[in-house]
Amino acid sequence: MGILSALIGPATELAGKFIQDKDQAARLGHELSTMADKHAQEALLAQIEVNKAEAKGNWFQASWRPLCGYVCVLGLAVNFLISPMAAGFGFIVPQADMSVMLPVLTGMLGLAGMRSFERVKGVSK
Repeated sequence: MGILSALIGPATELAGKFIQDKDQAARLGHELSTMADKHAQEALLAQIEVNKAEAKGNWFQASWRPLCGYVCVLGLAVNFLISPMAAGFGFIVPQADMSVMLPVLTGMLGLAGMRSFERVKGVSK
């Protein structure tokens, strides 16, 4: 988009030198100057259609995030609730690697917090 915008000014000046009719030169200059905006709008409309198609999805696409959250919360519960309680009774429960799960969980909680904020504001369905 930046390259196209940078070319519009020189192209408009060049067209003004070769076209004798001032009205036609102004019309062509206007068409050139709005070309980048039209292209950007078409690209955004195409992206909206892709987003609509992806939003329809299926059960698996809609459920992967909650499933990932359940796995991370289960690992957290094993490490900080079940394992210490079981150790008190003499059972040793292997612990999950939290260096991998905690960044995923905190990222998801942050995103879930933003999702909740969107729902409260009525932005999403």
